Parts: sequence; C-alpha cells; structure tokens
Amino acid sequence: MYFCGKTCIIITAINDRNEKTMHEVYAKSILSPKNGMNIYRGCSHGCIYCDSRSKCYGMTHAFEDIEVKINAPELLERALRKKKNRCMIGTGAMCDPYLHIEEKLGLTRQCLAIIERYGFGVSVLTKSSRILRDLDLLKSIHEKAKAVVQMTLTTYDEDLCRIVEPNVSATAERVAVLKTMRAEGIPTVVWLCPILPYINDTPENLLGILNCCADAGVKGILCFGMGMTLREGDREYYYDALDRHFPGLKEKYISLYGNAYELPSPNTPRLNEIFRSFCRSHGIMHRQDEIFAYLNEFPDDGFEQTSLL
Repeated sequence: MYFCGKTCIIITAINDRNEKTMHEVYAKSILSPKNGMNIYRGCSHGCIYCDSRSKCYGMTHAFEDIEVKINAPELLERALRKKKNRCMIGTGAMCDPYLHIEEKLGLTRQCLAIIERYGFGVSVLTKSSRILRDLDLLKSIHEKAKAVVQMTLTTYDEDLCRIVEPNVSATAERVAVLKTMRAEGIPTVVWLCPILPYINDTPENLLGILNCCADAGVKGILCFGMGMTLREGDREYYYDALDRHFPGLKEKYISLYGNAYELPSPNTPRLNEIFRSFCRSHGIMHRQDEIFAYLNEFPDDGFEQTSLL
C-alpha cells in the first residue's frame, strides 16, 4: 500500500473492462518543477510496451490498481494561485489523464476548469477519445491562453492496435479526435511511439500513421527514435505478451538485444528517411526541441497573476 500525506483509503472502482482496486491518496503537491501534473498513477489501458510499469518508478501495488490523487483539484488551485506568471500546465507524461476511472471521478475535468478559471494554458497527452467530453473547457482555455492536445499513435493496423493497446481508443478514434480538435481551432501534436521491432516497424505502417497526421492537420509529430525501450518490470510484461501474440519473437529479441535499454528497429535508417522527408514536405514540425519549445511556450509570459477569491 502507498502512503503520501494522509492515510491511503482503498475502495473498489469499476471500469468498463474489469473490477479494479482504486487507491485514494491525499498528496502533498500536484505540480512538478516544470509544471507537469499527474492525477493518476498506474493504468487500465493494458498497453503491452508501457515504460511506466518499470520497477524504477517504485510502484508498490499492481499497475492496474489505479492510484488517485483525490485532492488534485485543491492542490492545483493552491499552486496556480501562488504563481506570479501564467504558464503552460502539462498532463499525461507519466499517466493518461483519461483512464476509464476518469468517467466516474472527473478529476481531470475539475483540474481543467481550474486552469481555465485562472487563465493558464494546458497541454494534454492521451490515447483516449474521452478527451472529447472536455472539449468545451479546452476551447475556452485556448480562447483565453493556449491549449494543445497531444495524441499517441502507434500503429495504423487496427487489428494490431487491439493487441498492443487492448483497452484504449482504436487508432481511427484517435485520429477522429485530432480532426475534431483541428475543426475547433485547437492545435494538436502526435507522439509517434513506440516503434516495436518486427511488429510495427514497417514503411507501410509508418506512412499510414503519417498520412493520418497530415489529413488531421497536426502541428507536430514527436518521434523519439525508431525503436523502443525496455527495463525491469516493463521487459517481463512485454515478453509475456510476445509469447501470447507473437510466438518465437521473444527469443529473437533476447538474441539481438539481450538486456539492453534501447532496442532500435533494424529498419531505422529507412524509417527515419521516410519520417523526415514526409514531415518536411507537409510542413509538419518534427524536431524534438522545436516541438517541446512550442508546447511550453505561453502566449503572454508577462502577465501578472492575481488571486481569485
């Protein structure tokens, strides 16, 4: 059991897949030094490659049993009230803010409402179409400051998507979200990751995703290399999934990569060429430094924040 601040309360929450245990935590803070926010810890999406499963993050309960910072809205309001200058607030880097449990708890929506009220900006990273529930708040935030919706796309093949990301919105649903955001004037960025060696590392898959991005009018595409990472905790879960869905592939990984952290695709040179050429020809941002600078840039850094009563 995990404790932070007040005693942890354990209750049962039901998502639309399975019954899980929810750990309510009264946290001491909500914003990181770089203004990142994670309301939840753990995940119900079931992605076979998820780095957040790694033991280095110190999870003390099952990854599928979601830890909830139940006082997140209160902490966020307190933090924003103290800030002199408005800035971008990011969420979703370590845990998706639109897990199944968000439908019942609505903590992400409450936090967006606070961000909107205080005139801050927001960048949201998700794999879920549940974000459409909060389109009204995102539009209002963007009208006052800036909102950016980021969506992870891994595979163009919907059948493969259901294997590697079994409990999240299908690729087509995520692309539909990107198109909706564009229609509402909200800029979008796609995270093109991970590229799983011998699974989705083909030119056909890459071009399928890139064409979806162009069709949806995304502002940028983030790619952290044509490959993936594995470490203790994540590696075991991933290899178990390979045994179930791709017999014999685990042994190939072990032979090629051993216990390496970085696992580059053997198709890296060709995929990089396709990626860079496509982005340049379509006017899509693709340099990591440029995209992160855009995500962190607030349109009015000189604004002096005053407390709202």
